[in-house]
Amino acid sequence: MKIVLVFVSTLDGKVTKWGDPHVKSWSSQKDQDYFNKLWNDASLIVMGSNTFIAEPFIPSLNHLLIVMTRHPTKYKNDEVLGQLEFTNKSPDQLVNRFEKKGHELMIVVGGAHIATSFLKKQLVDEIWLTIEPKIFGLGGNFVIEEKLDINLRLISFEKANDQGTLITKYEVLKDL
Repeated sequence: MKIVLVFVSTLDGKVTKWGDPHVKSWSSQKDQDYFNKLWNDASLIVMGSNTFIAEPFIPSLNHLLIVMTRHPTKYKNDEVLGQLEFTNKSPDQLVNRFEKKGHELMIVVGGAHIATSFLKKQLVDEIWLTIEPKIFGLGGNFVIEEKLDINLRLISFEKANDQGTLITKYEVLKDL
């Protein structure tokens, strides 16, 4: 199963504007269109609870949304069987579960803690990063402060609009 980490970032590496988790307030229309298509095409999507709370997603028959949280019982009333699950399982456990079920692609879309936990376990195969031509100075990063040393190789890039939004895809190089 391929695991892809998806984020939008400013040139200075911020994924939130001054801590506000609402990405749609500052990302370009091209990035939002790109993300919506990616979202609609994905059958398995993983995110953290803070991302879920910031941008509540409506369950859909088209995909299974897994929300990682320390307190899954807190969201029991929000669960929709086969569409929206809340779990405290580790990234390794989730990967094993969905590989056994035959999933070919897992999209990880949000939360610095979730992204870091997948990266630390060397589970990420690719990072798809939209780079917006903005600088915020303050804001969240797509990984938490952790010692990481991950090498990437550019697979592709596309200039998405006249302003210079770049949609990039990187392969995570393992065991260098």
